[in-house]
Amino acid sequence: MAQIILRQPTEADEAQVMAYKREFEAAGDSMDGTGGLAEAQSYADWLNACRDNQNPDTVRPGLVDATRFLAVEADSGKLVGMIDVRHRLNDFLLHYGGNIGYSVRPGCRRKGYAKAMLACALDFCRQRGMERVLVTCDQENLASALTIQSNGGVLENEVPEGTGITQRYWISL
Repeated sequence: MAQIILRQPTEADEAQVMAYKREFEAAGDSMDGTGGLAEAQSYADWLNACRDNQNPDTVRPGLVDATRFLAVEADSGKLVGMIDVRHRLNDFLLHYGGNIGYSVRPGCRRKGYAKAMLACALDFCRQRGMERVLVTCDQENLASALTIQSNGGVLENEVPEGTGITQRYWISL
C-alpha cells in the first residue's frame, strides 16, 4: 500500500475531486465524509462550503464545524479518499454520524487506505485536544467496522436508523 497524506482541498484539486464524484455516481455508492459533494452545484460551491464549515462562526446552518481532508497518495498525488473530522457533535451526529466520516473511491478499496486515513485523522483530533471520538458505520459495512476496530474503536451499541442499524464506536485518544 502506498503512503497517504491528508490535506485540505484547494482550487487546484477540482479535476480530481470531480472525477472522484463521477466514480461514486457511476458505482451508485454514497459519498460519506465528503461534506455534501454529491449535492454540490459546482466545485467552487463545495470548496467554499468546506472553508465556511471549518469555522464555528461561518458554519452553514444545521451543521457543525468540521475539517475536510483529501487523502492522496504521497508519491503520485492521486486522490484515493476523503475524510471529514467534525469538531463537535450535535444530537444527530451523537446518535448516527459521529465525529469522523470517510469514503474511499471504489477503484481504490481493499488496499488499506481507509485504515491509514482514519489513523491520520485521529492524529489531527489529538492535535486539536480531543480526548475521544465517535465513529459510526452501517451494521452491514464489515470493511468499515474492521477499519474502525483496527484504529482502536470499541463498539458501544447499535441503534436503528431508517431501515438499517448504525454501529457506534468510541476511540480513546
